[in-house]
Amino acid sequence: MTAYRTIAAPATAEIVEKKSRFIGQIAPATTEEEAQAFIAEVKAAHRMARHNVYAYVLRGGRIRYTDDGEPAKTAGMPTLQAIQHAGLEDVAVVVTRYFGGILLGTGGLVRAYTDATKAAIDAARIVVVSRCVDIIAEVPYNLYEPACRLADDAGARVQDTDFSDTVLITFRMLDGTQPPFLEKLTELTRGQSEIIATAPFDAAF
Repeated sequence: MTAYRTIAAPATAEIVEKKSRFIGQIAPATTEEEAQAFIAEVKAAHRMARHNVYAYVLRGGRIRYTDDGEPAKTAGMPTLQAIQHAGLEDVAVVVTRYFGGILLGTGGLVRAYTDATKAAIDAARIVVVSRCVDIIAEVPYNLYEPACRLADDAGARVQDTDFSDTVLITFRMLDGTQPPFLEKLTELTRGQSEIIATAPFDAAF
């Protein structure tokens, strides 16, 4: 798997353009079902709005957008392009417009939908999802700090620690980078500690 950029959690932002309110909402979505469920949820919450424009980009090149009654290519396409420009995947965006009584023209609409999408993206926490593994090691207290230093040198991050009679540490690192770290960790503990490497999985890293 190649790493990709997405968001950690839903986010919302609002802009006003000539008295029209544009509410941009973005959410993670890994399937079309998740994207459509988010879109339906936003539409239900904003039934009185004039337009609920959406776009989503999923891994594997699956994209979809709609102008939802706005002039062609003035709403859905700018929303989609703002997502793509940010380099995000597995996200869905809905921009809700409450009409303020002043026509914006095609250029104004493109700018407003682009800006509302960008504002929602800016409000979200962007993460990079990569193929990772967790290394779980049980070490005595005197080896806790040396083990953490080894992890830091290897590019691993401490994910969790459990202090009891010994210290149970969970390190997370990119898949493929673990063999030298496992070797050094085994040397440090003189083979006396149980060390487990999980199967690879996708996670923010």
